[in-house]
Amino acid sequence: MQIERIPEWALTPALDAEIADLLARCFVTDFGGRSYFQTRHHLRLIHRPRGAIIGHMALQYRAMRLGDRLITVAGLAEVATDPAHRGQGIAGGLLQAAIAEAQASPAEFFLLFGVARLYAAAGWRRVRNPMLWVDMLGARTHAIRHETADSLMVLPLRGSDWDENLPLDLLGNLF
Repeated sequence: MQIERIPEWALTPALDAEIADLLARCFVTDFGGRSYFQTRHHLRLIHRPRGAIIGHMALQYRAMRLGDRLITVAGLAEVATDPAHRGQGIAGGLLQAAIAEAQASPAEFFLLFGVARLYAAAGWRRVRNPMLWVDMLGARTHAIRHETADSLMVLPLRGSDWDENLPLDLLGNLF
């Protein structure tokens, strides 16, 4: 499976619009015509075997605070496979490429918000940390939220243990 690796700054307007179109077909959430939900990412992985993008994943790289410790994480977002091409292993192939990207980075953990079986099969586990983050719906800052995570999944990348009893401060928005 051929996967293209595109840094966010290298997205052309046409490619940005094509990703936005794919996300609109894949999610009930309103992305506002954007190729991202809340904030721009650092890296995009796409699959377009015959020209049109049919698979997409976005990665972020950032610091968060787990308890008193500042940690570096990779975050997975905007996982999308065109509905007409689901069940062909596209998401699985992109996910393996995303894991390889995260492992090649200095990130200690790979995080995502979602509960699909695909993630658990790849090694992520669901955790329920108390979380603090900035709610940014509709690309507008709303409120500081403090709630228990209900769809957070973690994949350790460096052999470190994740303590789900510690508070997690995202130091910003969800991804």
